[in-house]
Amino acid sequence: MYDARTLKPHILVDSAQVECPVKGCSRKVARQHEHFQTAPQFQCPEHRIYISPKTFEYPTELENLLWKDERDVSLLDGIKGSKRESRMARDNSEDALSWNVFRYLEKSGNLSAILSCITGGDLGPLQLVYWSYSPVDHGPWGKLTEAREEFGEQLQRSSEPDLIAFNEKAVLFIEAKLTANNETTPSDPENPKKYVTGGNGWYHQVIASDYDVIAKAEKKYELMRFWLLGSWIAAQDEREFYLVNLVRSEFEQDIVKLFGGHIKANTHRHFMRATWEEIRDRIAERIPSSAERDSLLNYYENKTIGYDPSGDLRLAFSKSKVSVARVGGY
Repeated sequence: MYDARTLKPHILVDSAQVECPVKGCSRKVARQHEHFQTAPQFQCPEHRIYISPKTFEYPTELENLLWKDERDVSLLDGIKGSKRESRMARDNSEDALSWNVFRYLEKSGNLSAILSCITGGDLGPLQLVYWSYSPVDHGPWGKLTEAREEFGEQLQRSSEPDLIAFNEKAVLFIEAKLTANNETTPSDPENPKKYVTGGNGWYHQVIASDYDVIAKAEKKYELMRFWLLGSWIAAQDEREFYLVNLVRSEFEQDIVKLFGGHIKANTHRHFMRATWEEIRDRIAERIPSSAERDSLLNYYENKTIGYDPSGDLRLAFSKSKVSVARVGGY
């Protein structure tokens, strides 16, 4: 895996070519335009990565992942059967980041402890669902499938939280962002499905704004869907619900105010902004040193997200400690 230690701090880009970003490599490839492509003319013959002016992609996703033993690969194979799309081989992939951080937390037995720090309460042991895939159900998590059907979603365009953590007390939807923001709108603006009518009008119990306002004007369509479906799932068994928007520390700093003003949070429904850096800091503070833990912290320290328009390498994460913001009761 290439990172800040092995990548050039600056690459040369012109109208026709891009140089390989790996230190010591003099190779150049054809410059990509518009959509990223994994075609031979864009691949460094020495390092095998596909290159664009902004980022690069490995030949296989496993080269971008920290955890890839036999059980990990088996789980990934199951996830692929439920996940609609994957860019885990891309250097700036939020999916690869989510896997590297949360698979570590799950395998090391620290998932509940770290998420309890984030939410501010003792959650207890949690099961983890990756991109709707439940290892227990060997397919989409049953509760999510029920919610999708209740609110009129089709499988090809259904809500797919990055991560769901749950037990008998709580349901957490985690929407992870790396370089993308929270601005999303319906692909079919004139088809609200059953979001407003499903669940016996559940929308009006948990959302304060009209559908057109929150989904179209304010462009919070994705967060709206996760809030709606997740809170409905939790309410069926009288569980706490948490929607966690997981972002980098310098981004989406007003999201609790912006989105929180459109929803009805209370002591059982919580929306919060948390950061990747907060998780890193909790891991560093609370988990004893081990080869796996130190590997993850080194990954955090040196993780890159491609190159800026000037050709300068971008580090993913801030060095400073940050806190969590939320709406809803404690």
